Amino acid sequence: MPQPTTLARRTGHPGYSETLPRRPESAAPARRLVRAACAAWSLDDLAEEAALIVSELVSNAIQHARRDSIRVVVERPDATYVRIGVVDFSKDPLVSKAPGPEDEGGRGLALVAALATHWGAEPLPWGKRVWAELHGKGRG
Repeated sequence: MPQPTTLARRTGHPGYSETLPRRPESAAPARRLVRAACAAWSLDDLAEEAALIVSELVSNAIQHARRDSIRVVVERPDATYVRIGVVDFSKDPLVSKAPGPEDEGGRGLALVAALATHWGAEPLPWGKRVWAELHGKGRG
């Protein structure tokens, strides 16, 4: 399995990223990556909510992407918050719809919206990045 990498971004802020197979079991290493980043940045109060968010974003990408891999990116744009992103190779726009009472799925993006300070999706030349930002308690 690929190892996470620490990269200096063009913006100068720190980040971690990892390419993972587009399979359900990839949610576990994605959660580990997010928790490790939060610990490294002394943002432990964000770790569990961030891990839940990345699980939902990975699950969504697994369901809707087209290629065999996804990329998980965790960035700290400043000392007050983290930005979690999942990049997939589908250009299909993100669709958030209300699930029916009998539906087993379809609540992930609503959960992301409830937990995140901000979230959204941005198109890329080869697909899209779905992202969420979390601010620590008493910060930002």
